[in-house]
Amino acid sequence: MSSVAIPEIDYPDRDGKPMSDNTKQARWIFVLYGNLLAQFRDRDDVFVAADNLWYPVEGNNKIRQAPDVYVVFGRPKGDRGSYKQWEEGGVPLTVVFEILSPGNERGEEPKKHLFYEEYGVEEYYVYDPDADHLTIYTRGPRGAAFRRHNPNRFVSPRLGIRFDFGGEEMVVIGPNGQLFLSFEELKTLQEQETTRANLAESLAAQEAVRAKEATARAEQETVRAKNALAELEEERRINLRIRELSRKQRAGVISPDELRELVVLTNGIE
Repeated sequence: MSSVAIPEIDYPDRDGKPMSDNTKQARWIFVLYGNLLAQFRDRDDVFVAADNLWYPVEGNNKIRQAPDVYVVFGRPKGDRGSYKQWEEGGVPLTVVFEILSPGNERGEEPKKHLFYEEYGVEEYYVYDPDADHLTIYTRGPRGAAFRRHNPNRFVSPRLGIRFDFGGEEMVVIGPNGQLFLSFEELKTLQEQETTRANLAESLAAQEAVRAKEATARAEQETVRAKNALAELEEERRINLRIRELSRKQRAGVISPDELRELVVLTNGIE
């Protein structure tokens, strides 16, 4: 009897859908992905990805989702065409972000909610940038169903991030208190830091020049003071010598050499 070959199942890396429908959605995907990637850059056991297909069940390529951004704890960094859970030690996605757009189909979010809930996601975030509205779900104790949270007082158990809605749109704040910024904002901040550093360096250089000039002036004043003191001492010595020679002259005991010296000293002749 001839055996029937079982066709190998293909798990495509793309689902044919665009990563984003508009620039606002794309911006938030990049902000979350880039900042989370940077936040966990020193963790070899945390994998961060964006718009990557997740296949949780081996043998079924129809069961899949492509989260906008996701984080997996307990898996190494590295490039992947898709996240096949059976090749990742059975570890499901830990945290998932979905960014809504006007192009999202009606009913799509509830389906994703059920999918992520069923296949083991611990934290699920749905952000609508047009409405500036964030919905947060976390898994209950012992793998229970998702529970919804108030985003205003919520801190991610896994990521340590929190959210602020006091401005025109949501602000994401990292565990260290730094804001999640776009590449453009980071570049602007970097340029501002460079400008401040250059200004500080310039001010330090100016202070160094002023200090050097002050030192030079102090040295000049010291030299002038020493010269003035030497001149006073010399003048005092000459006056004492003139008085001594004058007494000898009045007493008639001055020698010819001393008389010449007295004349020179009195008239200031070298």
